[in-house]
Amino acid sequence: MGVGGGDLNRGDFLGYTPLSWAACNGHQEVVKILLEQEAVDPDKSGNGGRTPLWRATCGGHEEVVKLLLMREDVSPDKPDGRGRTPLSYAAWEGHEGLVKILLQRDDVHPEHPDNHGSTPLSLAAERGHEDVVKILLGSAQVNLENLDNDGGIALACAAFGVRE
Repeated sequence: MGVGGGDLNRGDFLGYTPLSWAACNGHQEVVKILLEQEAVDPDKSGNGGRTPLWRATCGGHEEVVKLLLMREDVSPDKPDGRGRTPLSYAAWEGHEGLVKILLQRDDVHPEHPDNHGSTPLSLAAERGHEDVVKILLGSAQVNLENLDNDGGIALACAAFGVRE
């Protein structure tokens, strides 16, 4: 139970909680208030496995992402139903600042493939996000020799637009 006796972790018809909506829309102050509530689950997934962190990342809301990452009960590498992590979406959307923030964490794996074998690097390359590609290539955690599920080198596949 939270303020006013309501369940702060109850989702709407999409499974999204008040925290998830505040994070998605970049409402930093509301996110702060909700995170102060003992009963709130900051890692609760909605339909499709999307957490408040995932949604804040997609929206490019750096300050909200930082707030969520301050919590030990947030899984920064938790994939959604498509197997995409917050880093995958930050790379896909070209959010350079978020890619940098997420890469600073030991519990984020930049080579985590999604359900189609695409990595953050291949997703950024496919979308033409040159600066994100450079950031990922500069990470000691990224190995260009890692193969995707189809056996192709991730960067080469992305450069040629190969996707399932």
